[in-house]
Parts: sequence; structure tokens; C-alpha cells
Amino acid sequence: MSKASNYLEDMVLNYFLRNQQVTQPSNLYLALYKTNPTDADTGAEVVGGGYARQAISFTAPTQQSDKAVIGNASRIEFPTATAEWGEVAYFGIRDAKDGGNLLVHGAFNKPTQIVEGNKFILDSGNLTISMA
Repeated sequence: MSKASNYLEDMVLNYFLRNQQVTQPSNLYLALYKTNPTDADTGAEVVGGGYARQAISFTAPTQQSDKAVIGNASRIEFPTATAEWGEVAYFGIRDAKDGGNLLVHGAFNKPTQIVEGNKFILDSGNLTISMA
């Protein structure tokens, strides 16, 4: 299950219900976390060991059980870990390669321990974001 961050919630309400302009991000990035990012963007993102956020794009939404659902449009492959990253249990969609704002976050179905020499890979469609 995915959740919108406080930042994204504010942007949606300002845009749709207060007629305020918001800036749409030009690119989106998948970030990996060891602890829950939370709506307030307080999680522990992986750092060091060759880690870098990866660009992500999404498919068009489809309606599934009264929810709008999108998935990653292509395979996402993180660099080979040059040191242990720890257990990757959560993800965040961010609006910048470094820093920036958390838009959406969630937990992976199965946490993965990333040790030196491993790669974290998500095949197309394996990361879904839904809105009810």
C-alpha cells in the first residue's frame, strides 16, 4: 500500500480546491529506505556504498476495485552495492535526484538485504501506486 506525503497532500488540495498553481516535477526518482519514510519524510534512506536514486516513470492509471492504480513503466536497476546497504524495506518517490520532496511512500512486500556486490532491481510493473 502506498501513501501520499504531507507535501503532496498540500499540493493537491491547493491545486484542486484553492485554485493555486503548483509546480509539477520534471522528473521522478525512486528512493530506497531502511525505515518508513512516513508522511512527514522522516525515514532513513540508504546512503553510501554506490547507492543513487533512480529515475522512474509510470504507466497510465487503470481502475482496479475502485482504485486508480499506476505501475513503474520500465525495469529499474540500482547500481551494484559497493558496501552493505542494509535491509531495504520501504520506498519513496521523490521529485529530485538529491534532496527534494517526498511525494509518495510505501513498504515493499518483502524486505531485501542488500550486501556488497548485490543489485536492487524492480521489473516493470512491480511497483504500484494506488489512490482510492
